[in-house]
Amino acid sequence: MKNRVSNGVMNMRRDTDVLLDEKRIFKPSVETVERAHVKNWETELEKGKDFKKYWAEKAEQFEWFQQWDEVLDESNKPFYKWFVNGKINLTYNAVDRWLDTDKRNQVAILYTNERGHERKITYYELYREVNKLANAFKNLGVKKGDRVSMYLPMCPELLISMLACARIGAIHSVVYSGLSVGAFVERINDAKAKVLLTADGTFRRGKVIDLKKISDEAILQCPSVETVVVVKHTGTPIEISELSGREIFYERLIEGEPAECEPEPMDSEDPLFILYTSGSTGKPKGVLHTTAGYMVGVATTTKYIFDIHNDDLWWCTGDIGWITGHSYAIYGPLLLGTTTLIYEGAPDYPDPGVWWSIIEKYGVTKFYTAPTAIRHLMRFGSKYTRLYNLSSLRILGTVGEPINPEAWMWFYKNIGKEKAPIMDTWWQTETGMHLISPLPSAPLKPGSATMAFPGIDADIVDEDGKSVPLGKGGYLVIKNPWPSMFRTLYKDEQRFQDVYWDQIPGVYKAGDMARKDEDGYFWIQGRSDDVLKIAGHRVGTAEVESAFVSHPAVAEAAVIGKADPVKGQVIKAFLILKEGYQLKTKLIEDLKKHVRYELGPVAVLGEIEQVETLPKTRSGKIMRRVLRARENGEDVGDTSTLEE
Repeated sequence: MKNRVSNGVMNMRRDTDVLLDEKRIFKPSVETVERAHVKNWETELEKGKDFKKYWAEKAEQFEWFQQWDEVLDESNKPFYKWFVNGKINLTYNAVDRWLDTDKRNQVAILYTNERGHERKITYYELYREVNKLANAFKNLGVKKGDRVSMYLPMCPELLISMLACARIGAIHSVVYSGLSVGAFVERINDAKAKVLLTADGTFRRGKVIDLKKISDEAILQCPSVETVVVVKHTGTPIEISELSGREIFYERLIEGEPAECEPEPMDSEDPLFILYTSGSTGKPKGVLHTTAGYMVGVATTTKYIFDIHNDDLWWCTGDIGWITGHSYAIYGPLLLGTTTLIYEGAPDYPDPGVWWSIIEKYGVTKFYTAPTAIRHLMRFGSKYTRLYNLSSLRILGTVGEPINPEAWMWFYKNIGKEKAPIMDTWWQTETGMHLISPLPSAPLKPGSATMAFPGIDADIVDEDGKSVPLGKGGYLVIKNPWPSMFRTLYKDEQRFQDVYWDQIPGVYKAGDMARKDEDGYFWIQGRSDDVLKIAGHRVGTAEVESAFVSHPAVAEAAVIGKADPVKGQVIKAFLILKEGYQLKTKLIEDLKKHVRYELGPVAVLGEIEQVETLPKTRSGKIMRRVLRARENGEDVGDTSTLEE
């Protein structure tokens, strides 16, 4: 990198239109560098060039039942295998490994919610609870390879159930508790889950959302589910419904179960979990992650990017229903033996200072959240941030979408007090771990995810796979395998190859557009396909359109994303209505409710427009790019393939 950095900041010019014109550079403090696990990030990048050796060294920190024979098997690309023939158990390494250390009685999970309720679970207590549930799962007939689904709030039982699955070799598949019946059913049925865990409700903005009611409706359409386990979480009175004796309360299920359960020796490549993420076409994609490589990747990135030490209190605000929660609210921190804070509630309830009050109360040292939340809280200025002492914070992080320089600066000044560097991380459900991110010892640029993590070879290429010049936009690709990469799409290996590996042969095509500046820093521009990114959540156009068309008034639907200053994107829908219907106020409200019912609150509708026709190819494919171009007043480009 060119030596353009002085102590503090150079060139405070503000440019928001063109990210590559962002010239501000922030040098890490001496204290940050001295404390960091990686004191010279350029040296670490150099070490990572021998990526097999690099990841093998990182894998040595764990306890293996049987050492691997080969670090990486590339004989059947793109179906890579890591740590071949190794035997290991993730739960053993995340929980048991700490019992003979001074972490035994350290808090592993610190749970709190918007009502001020609090639970602290030490590593020893977590060990006992996980084992009880693991034994209970076995008594329900759950075996290695069976799928267990969770439709739970941000509560300790969700973490415990995931760890219990990993202990016995069951595959967990968490369904985000903000999704509603239609999306819920699709995910449960695709995984063919044997057991479902749900709860009486979840706390949200002063109300209790009835998860049990949604589960009751959905489960009628889920024939594979043999048992429904209900967590009494909110205290709302509920009765076990008459579902052929399939339901049991969580506390009754684990009652009397032994607090010892031998961990299943898992092959490195045995599946760990399936997590569904929306695609640009078709049904949601079941992203399959395996055991050892995922474990090595998330632990290493958590440790080095957020510089985790024994005295840290870690808080990742990401919902456990998404990959951020899996990797960086649960597995990453627990594999490092740190305390992870789990918060159930909105970032602005009961007031927009609630997050800052939690940071002060517990002394949070590392804080990881989404640009959407930052932009939302920016609206209140520094009024609430000044009320609380945030001096415990050492490192901040962002996840889910690119962060604009204005939000980066607000976060840096008001929350980090210009002392805590911001780790702007780029990765995906499919990648399992961070692939592009600064380290604490790196100079930072507001809005840039900096460079690829050590051991990762990222590039920006054109459609032919050739590297593009600096400053030019192109497709973001990864040129070498990495340990926490997903192994396939569940029951859809052809789609796995078609979508990610065959479009630009020899590399992983991430589906994002990006640029590199003169210093080699990456600037992520957004999706190259039709996936909508709303408040950090990926929502497929096909899912939203299907929800619209399932309404009796709608004949056809097409949706695009429109820029939104807070959410990143909101949905604009173009609808062809059935005869006799007009898009008036009552129908608009009815459609919004219907789509939210089908998909949940992630479906944020901005506008609905009634149209007579939709731009389609002769084969019937809707040309959403034409709709986007028209909406933005841009050239619609080549329309030769459109119907007359």
